[in-house]
Amino acid sequence: MKQARFGIVLPIILISYFMILLDNSIVFTSTVKMAADLSLDAPTLSWVTNAYALTFGGLLLLGGRAGDVFGRRKVFLVGLVIFSIGSLLVGLSVNGAMLIAMRALQGTGSAILAPTTLALLMDSYNGVMRTHAIVYYGATGGLGASFGLVIGGLIASYLSWRIGFLLNVPIGILMAILTIKFVPKSEPSNGKIDWLGAILSVLGIVAIIYSINGATYPVPTLVIGVVLMLAFIWQEQRAVEPLMPLKLFKDRERSSAYLARFFFLGAMISYFFLTPQAMQNVYHFTPLLAALGFLPETVPQFIFATLVSRLNARFSNTQIMIAGTLITTIGLLMAAIMKVQSGYLLAIAIPMVIIGIGQGFALSTLTVSGVANTDPEIAGSASGVVNTVHQIGSSAGLSVITMLTASINNPVISYNHSLMIMFAFMVVALLSTINIAFTKK
Repeated sequence: MKQARFGIVLPIILISYFMILLDNSIVFTSTVKMAADLSLDAPTLSWVTNAYALTFGGLLLLGGRAGDVFGRRKVFLVGLVIFSIGSLLVGLSVNGAMLIAMRALQGTGSAILAPTTLALLMDSYNGVMRTHAIVYYGATGGLGASFGLVIGGLIASYLSWRIGFLLNVPIGILMAILTIKFVPKSEPSNGKIDWLGAILSVLGIVAIIYSINGATYPVPTLVIGVVLMLAFIWQEQRAVEPLMPLKLFKDRERSSAYLARFFFLGAMISYFFLTPQAMQNVYHFTPLLAALGFLPETVPQFIFATLVSRLNARFSNTQIMIAGTLITTIGLLMAAIMKVQSGYLLAIAIPMVIIGIGQGFALSTLTVSGVANTDPEIAGSASGVVNTVHQIGSSAGLSVITMLTASINNPVISYNHSLMIMFAFMVVALLSTINIAFTKK
């Protein structure tokens, strides 16, 4: 069903997507309180993030294809229920094992929700309306990550970390009721799920993310993951109804957008994760001050993300995307040149404003290109690939930077080195977006 106006469907989709991303960012500022409350050591605490990343990243492609086969609304509701139950049980966790297991359950719900939200959006709108809706969706992705830091800091400082998860329960119930009432039923297709491909993709992606995030033997685990993914690609070539149609990558705009998104998120999630630590370790900010210290990035991002739809009337999606990625690159370069010892204003606040403007332009337009030129039969799969690249890029970027700076004990030098690596990642993202411009010609 194509809408003549946005109506209630778009808010349902965006709030559900925002809820997933917000929750993940809240964890960044709540880990210290979690560790103190449940007596968690550092390795156990790392699994609070790893468990979510493994299930979320590993099941995204399957979640996207499930929406294609079983109907978007039905699968969306299943994802909402699983995510809400997981959130409730995370908030009620009494020990580390329960917390980690329920974070894995949350990740499963997110893996179903994330691709289905984007596919539902594409089902509900057409033409210019669809482009505008995807722009709002992409902007929501960036805002969920950055606002999560601020909200997480406030919750960690004034309330219990549990509140950040328990809040999802009434929101999830409300979204489920509104979905049943307002989102039209989508008919299941006659297609089937490629279960061999699903198993290979889940095991391969989980192995790759695990090798990045916490494996005892990272190199063998990574090799196993790569072999499994090669087997998955072989299976997708021969499958009649593949989980991830390889024709998604034959379109140069989409494949370039996936590459750009991978490196863009690798840089920016690292920035979101490491900058609050630098503010606390170098400037001795409290967790709340560190969270509020992100407002110079969050506010411009929100403002400029809302301008993208208007700019689409004068500029192409590719032009706005290149401009946004270039501006973000300049912001990171400025931060790297100024160095953290220059003080909060010069080293963090001013570059953050530039980065926020760039992110506001880039994330939504990257999403538009990631699902460009797709037909309804593969919309869910395309959405799954966009979200999979988003998740793996985030994990890979942060882990590479952590690995390359692990031997540096001085927090000032470590952060400055990290900024240079983030800048290098963003240059690759910029070159990938420029490649899309050549494709258009």
